Amino acid sequence: MPRLLRPLLVALLLIAPTAFAEALYQVELIVFRQADKAVHASQPAPEDWAGNAAAIPAERERSPALTDTAAKLEGSQGYRVLLHKAWQQGVGTSPAPLRFATGKQSDGHFPVEGVLDLTQGRQLELNLQTWVNQFNGDGFLTSSERLQIQRRLIPGQLTYLDHPSLGALIRVSPL
Repeated sequence: MPRLLRPLLVALLLIAPTAFAEALYQVELIVFRQADKAVHASQPAPEDWAGNAAAIPAERERSPALTDTAAKLEGSQGYRVLLHKAWQQGVGTSPAPLRFATGKQSDGHFPVEGVLDLTQGRQLELNLQTWVNQFNGDGFLTSSERLQIQRRLIPGQLTYLDHPSLGALIRVSPL
C-alpha cells in the first residue's frame, strides 16, 4: 500500500505550491494631477496600451475606502483626482497584469487608462503604467502623460508614487 501512495504524494507536492501561491489582496488606486501644466510624454499612449492585461472583473470591483483622502486632494490647491478605483486581485509569483480605465472611450483610448501588475516574491512588487490622455475636438488622441513606476510595497501601507505633473496613491492590503 505505501508504494501506491508515493506517486500520489509526489503529485500533490508538485501541485500544491501553485495552488497556494496566490494570495488575495484589496487594491485601491488614486491617480491625481498635481501641477497646473501637464508634462506630456514624447509619444501618445500606444494603440495596444493594455497589452495582454486582463480587465478587472466586475465581481472583483469594490467601493473605495480612501474617499476622505481623495476628498482632501480635491480640496487642496492645484490637485485634481483623475481616477479612484478599488478591486480585489489575486497576487502570485507570476505576472498577471490587470488593466483599468475611467471615462468615455474615444479613438481606442480612455481619458485615464493603465496597467497594474503585482507579484509576490520575497516582497510585494508593483509595476504600474498609467496614461492620462488628451483628445482633440474630433475625439482623436493628441497627447498623453505617462506615469510609470516600479516599486516594492509594504502590504496595508498607503504609498505615494511621484511624477512631475501626476501622482498616485496606492494601498494593497491582504484579505
